[in-house]
Amino acid sequence: MNRSPHVDVAVSALRRGGVITYPTEAVWGLGCDPFDEVAVMRLLALKQREVDKGLILVAADAGQLDGLVDWGALPDARRDEVMASWPGPHTWVMPATASVPRWITGDHDGVAVRITAHPLVVRLCQAFGGALVSTSANPAGASPPRTLAEADAALLAALDVVLEGDTGGLERPTPIRDARSGAGLRA
Repeated sequence: MNRSPHVDVAVSALRRGGVITYPTEAVWGLGCDPFDEVAVMRLLALKQREVDKGLILVAADAGQLDGLVDWGALPDARRDEVMASWPGPHTWVMPATASVPRWITGDHDGVAVRITAHPLVVRLCQAFGGALVSTSANPAGASPPRTLAEADAALLAALDVVLEGDTGGLERPTPIRDARSGAGLRA
């Protein structure tokens, strides 16, 4: 594992199929290239998480979600509500396009996405050139780490890069809502 405060080190690892950890709005997250099936399967194995649950994608701006989210499948009012919440700590399950792999959507027809306002995550996504997987850096069933010191040591040791930084200070992981209905899926 390589600890680094430099985004370019993390991006280099991501482009080689690596799995990294980085601070998000509330907790430490695991990330990889969402289109690299081997990297995603490795991330899921490290988390001990089933592929059918799906994964969140985080992006620097709405353009990084083009081709992934079927913007036209939402009524204008629903799309406007989603867009008004970003950038920020709001994750929405949006209608997915056919280009989103099953290892990202899981058993769902939507894709969970967030346009972050976290400066380090914005820089990471910009430098990578697209959206990244963003899931909490903990084994399934364990509490998500709010600090790097709280992270599972074995999980950290198996990662390619720890992108050093600070979380955004939120008390809990971002809420998840269904963009089609507005219903809350995770408070």
